[in-house]
Amino acid sequence: MPRRKVTLAYMSNKSERKISFNKRKKGLIKKASELCTLCAVDGCAIIYSQFESQPEVWPSPEETASVLSRYNSLPEIEQTRYMTNLESFTKQRLEKVKKDLHRLQIENKRKEVKCFMYKCMAGIKKPEEFDMTNADVMRSVMEETTTALNSRMRELNIVDPNDPATSVSQNLH
Repeated sequence: MPRRKVTLAYMSNKSERKISFNKRKKGLIKKASELCTLCAVDGCAIIYSQFESQPEVWPSPEETASVLSRYNSLPEIEQTRYMTNLESFTKQRLEKVKKDLHRLQIENKRKEVKCFMYKCMAGIKKPEEFDMTNADVMRSVMEETTTALNSRMRELNIVDPNDPATSVSQNLH
């Protein structure tokens, strides 16, 4: 669903502001309702406005009072457990992005080494061209490939799994 562009310019016409406010209030209450239904959680909304003398309370004043009472009865540590500010949110997102980046770098290195290995097998590259700083990655990729080949050969009944002389890893040494 395309996002609507939000205009933050001040509306000079009071009736336009009231119409816009009422539309947004209706949307906010709808979202609160959906969130409570879909996630099976209790929630409430209290919306103050310059257009109305009393705040809009959702779902009802009684249910809102019940939700707020339960919240206020929690210890302070429980009330603030999941709260965050912009700085801590940004730090959390940055840490997640760093972990994802590290995981992708490792994955890319493995793919580069695997590609080099296949090019060597095809005669396109020479083993002497291999960068030995990636030796551990190459060993890991070779072990993984050997295991997969042995498994596939057993599935196809090409090799006797009990005969070490016919396994791929034995033939490579």
